Amino acid sequence: MGRRLAALVIDWLACYLIMSAINRTPAFGAPSAHGLTTQYWALLLLFAELWLPTALIGMSFGKRLAGIRVIRTGGSRPGLRWGLLRTVLLFCVVPPWLSDRDLRGLHDRAADTVVVRL
Repeated sequence: MGRRLAALVIDWLACYLIMSAINRTPAFGAPSAHGLTTQYWALLLLFAELWLPTALIGMSFGKRLAGIRVIRTGGSRPGLRWGLLRTVLLFCVVPPWLSDRDLRGLHDRAADTVVVRL
């Protein structure tokens, strides 16, 4: 669970820093209306960054740095449809915390995926 959380934090931080640079807002400063716009765009970028790379190659930037990847239970890559389902459920926040005895979150069970070490 620690590697998964670290990967998510890395992904979020990278997306936030990218959007802060694009919107020319301070990454860590006093909150402002323009800063909220940056956060919304960062969430959208995070969604795309978690969905597409995970679906196509099995890992996002953060997962690669954390040394983990996502595969289907049969060993193949998740694919666009299952990757989208997994990402949507991940964004619902609760499914990742509901895990079974194998530590697979509800989002992984619904998408028939599992997180493995590289």
